[in-house]
Amino acid sequence: MNHRALVLTFALLVFSSIASAQEKAKKAPPARPEPTVADYVYGTDSERQKFDFWQAKSDKPTPVVLLIHGGGWMNGDKSGYGTNAIQPYLDRGISVAAINYRFIPQAMEQKVEPPVKAPLHDAARALQTIRSKAKEWNIDKTKVGATGSSAGACTSLWLAMHDDLADPNSSDPIARESSRLSCAAVVGAQTSLDPKELREWIPNAIYGGHAFGFAEKGRKRPEEFELLIANREKVLPWIKEYSPIELVSKDDPPIYLDYPNQKTPPKQGQEEKDPTHSAMYGVPLVAKLNGAGVEAILAYPDQKDEKYGSVQKFLIEKLK
Repeated sequence: MNHRALVLTFALLVFSSIASAQEKAKKAPPARPEPTVADYVYGTDSERQKFDFWQAKSDKPTPVVLLIHGGGWMNGDKSGYGTNAIQPYLDRGISVAAINYRFIPQAMEQKVEPPVKAPLHDAARALQTIRSKAKEWNIDKTKVGATGSSAGACTSLWLAMHDDLADPNSSDPIARESSRLSCAAVVGAQTSLDPKELREWIPNAIYGGHAFGFAEKGRKRPEEFELLIANREKVLPWIKEYSPIELVSKDDPPIYLDYPNQKTPPKQGQEEKDPTHSAMYGVPLVAKLNGAGVEAILAYPDQKDEKYGSVQKFLIEKLK
């Protein structure tokens, strides 16, 4: 091998090594505090039904913030929450839990109907499990808030607005715990899964078909959405059960909706650059909540929230 070939080979090896290191860095989860309890299993699926818990230092029982990751109910992991998402709560005496849950494909394999029931009810079960550990983990079970982005935001809103899933007569002590929240503050939330309603709000909306079983390998989101439209009447009871906006009532807790990717003021009937995370999802929900007498805040770049300032500050204010 001549000198030029050696130099070229060496350069390729160096480049490959740098690329490999960059790829590993991309995949590596962010740094975070060591959990008090890691990978606590709350269901029969020990791979996905588990959470991490950080106990805040306090002489008195502490509030809890539930972190529910996004990913379209198709991917993501609790390890995506780093120090910046956890430490501010711990510093204010608020404990934190980050949960995993079953995804849509797993739900479909397990014949869960509709598939979206799996991640949403998993979140409720995780919350009930955390409440059941109140004495052991020094938790104030009357003060629990939730946050998340995208699908995690939708799940948080569903928990906040759904009737309590507690079964006081159950032989299972965890099932007797409340699934209700004290507050929820979310980012890029989907507030409805009704395709008819969504196309009225956002003409290029394409999100939701997979939630009701119209996902298939190789099938794209727009195709799933068209199948949802075609089968809307058939799955309408499910749509009403799993769309947060359908569950609004006067006893709902305070809600904060942030849409940081909104580039223009939301307007019904206009196409959006990011239709799945458009602030137009938030406009009708806030109106409906306010109409029911519930505090609800809508924030996006052109409409700053001056009262609280951020999702974290809202949760801290409400829980402390």
